[in-house]
Amino acid sequence: MRASPLRCQGDASGLLRLGSMEVRVPAVMGILNVTPDSFSDGGQFDNPHTALRQAAIMAEEGAALIDIGGESTRPGADSVSEQEELDRVIPIVEAVRNVCDVPISVDTSKPAVMREAVAAGASMINDVYALQLDGAVEAAAELQVAVCLMHMQGEPRSMQQEPRYDDVVQEVGSFLEARIDSAVAAGLDEDLIVVDPGFGFGKTHLHNIELLSNLRQLRVRGRPVLVGVSRKSTLGEITDRKIDERMPASVAAAVVAVMQGASLVRAHDVRATVDALKVTQAVLEAGESV
Repeated sequence: MRASPLRCQGDASGLLRLGSMEVRVPAVMGILNVTPDSFSDGGQFDNPHTALRQAAIMAEEGAALIDIGGESTRPGADSVSEQEELDRVIPIVEAVRNVCDVPISVDTSKPAVMREAVAAGASMINDVYALQLDGAVEAAAELQVAVCLMHMQGEPRSMQQEPRYDDVVQEVGSFLEARIDSAVAAGLDEDLIVVDPGFGFGKTHLHNIELLSNLRQLRVRGRPVLVGVSRKSTLGEITDRKIDERMPASVAAAVVAVMQGASLVRAHDVRATVDALKVTQAVLEAGESV
């Protein structure tokens, strides 16, 4: 497992290029769950009107990407059929693309949803199964768009049932490197790949903290890291706050992630996270110039 030096990844101008998509880093990926059962915002944006309004708000607040998901991956979540996910996601992707210039990511593991979402205007695939489902890696290689490969121990229905590791940082890093190898072998351009340690996906609270504190080791093969800790249970464990009271903790975790080398942060509270990361990046740039 080879990690790159500590730094928020991008070129000298601060741009991260993933194929035809460019974002200025550190970048905030706004979360748009068009589901009835996501852990934090389930049912809030599961109709086209409210979803489109939320996408417009996040774009105005500074989101560099909007991540649209039609299947909850919270612990214990039930799976949904391919057709149901298509029915939830594709109209929203089309609607957002028609009114918003912010690149769209689709949070899916299903090859058919990947293909239809990209055809509808999505520029990125965010896959919690890291292209392991049947046909997924082939679909990604065919589409040649940006792909986020995430680590998860187990699957959503059972992933939080006593997750165990001998060395969580080493094991997560090795998994991500193996998935990069598999994707590249299938024909996906390595320059399109982003990695995600998968905070809360088959990890205890202590595992999550260990991963966050060692994030620079998870920039496998120099690929940019996406971090998703917004409102998650580890933050509730630390602060003793309910889900809708975790915005300050979520912003603090985002700052820590970028200080540790993350390039993208997935967030519910876009404006606060964008502002905090502007300050963080100014400090990082000042330190590099000394």
